[in-house]
Amino acid sequence: MTTVVDDDLWSAVGDPPRRRLDPHLADGGGTAIGLSRQLPVTRQAIAKHLGVLNQVGSVHATPAGRERRYRVDEAQLARTVAQLSSVRAAWDARLRRIEQIAEAIQRSKDTQL
Repeated sequence: MTTVVDDDLWSAVGDPPRRRLDPHLADGGGTAIGLSRQLPVTRQAIAKHLGVLNQVGSVHATPAGRERRYRVDEAQLARTVAQLSSVRAAWDARLRRIEQIAEAIQRSKDTQL
């Protein structure tokens, strides 16, 4: 099971301050000023993080007066979840294989006693 993982996307969404934006954006989106009122982060920092998320397609910006309103891109979110599921499945398979090897080693040791 091989799935192409978008490193730019994961780098963008993996950043802790950007992850703190997720619940606020999922609740209907917002502007940099509005989000900075809800979080202990400056408007400029929020705008920078939103710009990065916009670049990778996680959010879309639409003009709202002098500001931009950001909303989660649901199609990109679905792709992100699919990638995460694929990575999880690959790691589960690796861990099962390691467990099988460890059990075989243990059985080998038990039969030598």
